[in-house]
Amino acid sequence: MSADFPLDPHDALAWPFFEDRHRALAAGIEAWAREHLAHDAHPATRDEVDDACRGLVRALGDAGWLRYGVGGIAYGGHGDTIDTRAVCVLRETLAKHSGLADFALAMQGLGSGAISLAGTDAQKARYLPRVANGTALAAFALSEPNAGSDVAAMALSARVDGDDYVLDGEKTWISNGGIADFYVVFARTGEAPGARGITAFVVDADTPGLEIAERIDVIAPHPLARLRFAGARVPASQRLGAPGEGFKIAMRTLDIFRTSVAAASLGFARRAMAEGLARAASRTMFGQTLGDFQLTQAKLAQMALTIDSSALLVYRAAWLRDRGESVTREAAMAKWHASEGAQQVIDAAVQLWGGMGVQSGTAVETLYREIRALRIYEGATEVQQLIVGRDVLKTHAASA
Repeated sequence: MSADFPLDPHDALAWPFFEDRHRALAAGIEAWAREHLAHDAHPATRDEVDDACRGLVRALGDAGWLRYGVGGIAYGGHGDTIDTRAVCVLRETLAKHSGLADFALAMQGLGSGAISLAGTDAQKARYLPRVANGTALAAFALSEPNAGSDVAAMALSARVDGDDYVLDGEKTWISNGGIADFYVVFARTGEAPGARGITAFVVDADTPGLEIAERIDVIAPHPLARLRFAGARVPASQRLGAPGEGFKIAMRTLDIFRTSVAAASLGFARRAMAEGLARAASRTMFGQTLGDFQLTQAKLAQMALTIDSSALLVYRAAWLRDRGESVTREAAMAKWHASEGAQQVIDAAVQLWGGMGVQSGTAVETLYREIRALRIYEGATEVQQLIVGRDVLKTHAASA
């Protein structure tokens, strides 16, 4: 290890998954977050959340952090490909400080990831530099009212009409919905049944026939909406990849950013651990501190075990992906374990804080609300279990 980064061997950054550039990145984003973010600063109204999200995207862009979620140096990206470990380091750190800041960075990457992976040079030039500098907000529109985990059940249609496609149907649970400047939209074009008949498009927010049908409020506020497409005309030049390749493009995008969801979960868990330790060390009862009780020590030990095991899974998946390997199974394991584990760690921290743990606006109460959605979006835990189980069976069959 370089002498520039002397690390405690217990520090995850000392693990061989990382290079010195990732350690430098971790130090840089930690310093920036300490200066610019306050975990207990909570926008109250929808307009305040929208404004806060726009402001965070611009601040992250100005600081250069958004470049890591964009592929292509020529298009504003930090590298020619997306560095999964870098994105995970950024998300883990931001999540420790501000759930909304983590969301802002994540959606820029997820919302534009399909363009980085499958866009033409013209599409990349039009959208990616603005994503990287924070002047355009991106969104990923995959889920529908009856097609969330089951993407193959997608109903939003795109039919060819001259040099255009005409989109009809709805998308829902779309993060950045209502404030995005463009949406990467997946629609059924019918080249084949199920997942093989889906195509991806970039749809500008001001496209006639696209409207925000409903803004959706959730327990950890962030911009979220249901979109309605009613004869929305999209030029064929806005198609990403070939007709029928949309599902593959979506899954390739999720392989990158599903791992980063796990990293954000890890960041929330680390913040909860810090809060729990602070409480255990300072709270006095029955003539001793809370941390002197064996029950508390056992709880803290379980929290530490959960965090370390999650970190190993997260950065194994990120490292493998950066090596060019398929990580569908590893990303599913990381997302499953880290999000479920973070829920357990945060719940334990709330318990250590007692009544103050459920007081609105406290750090652990905020974490309790923020973690819950991560066990659902970008593939619910049950879907990750199916992915892993099927892959285990497939591997067994191949070796039999």
